[in-house]
Amino acid sequence: MRALKRLAAVTATAGLLLVPAAAASASAARTAAPSWVTLRGGVTRVTTAPGIAPALIKNGIIPIATWPGRERLRYRGGVAAQFSFPVTGGRVSLSPLAGSVRHAGGILFIDAATGKSIKVSRFTINLHEGDLTGIVNGNPKARVAIFRLGLKHAKLAAAAHSVRATGIVLRLTKTAAGALNASLGTSLFSGGLKFGTAATTLRF
Repeated sequence: MRALKRLAAVTATAGLLLVPAAAASASAARTAAPSWVTLRGGVTRVTTAPGIAPALIKNGIIPIATWPGRERLRYRGGVAAQFSFPVTGGRVSLSPLAGSVRHAGGILFIDAATGKSIKVSRFTINLHEGDLTGIVNGNPKARVAIFRLGLKHAKLAAAAHSVRATGIVLRLTKTAAGALNASLGTSLFSGGLKFGTAATTLRF
């Protein structure tokens, strides 16, 4: 959460939030009403960690972006898959930290040999919980936490009407790992696995 606290400071400095002066004190901050910012758009990009894409492909598992998400291969320092998902809305409060960021698109994992598959989509970043959730196989009632967000080394930059965060580490949750393994008939995935990193640009 340290990086998100820095995000609040950067955003306030850029004039994106109007926070009463009294909220500067610790006691006032605990009782102040949230200052909400409505999201107008943006994009989140997920790049697989070193070795993840080759391991999946070697075992016949192909991750494919679903519309309107996009994908491409990157070859800098080894092969990596990069996925892009448009931000469709949400709202956030940085004092206190709360809110969510919604996305369109998803990732379809397919076992090329057996035809088994599983799709996770409609990702939502939950700032309070520090995770990224998604629905499984298009079922809105089956929303699960897919990644835990590691923010220790995140870097932040603010502009007039946007904030960009890079270096967010994505670690697979135990629930998501179990669902992937069961659906694809593999044991490749495990809870806590560093799947990759995320960079997100949010427009207000």
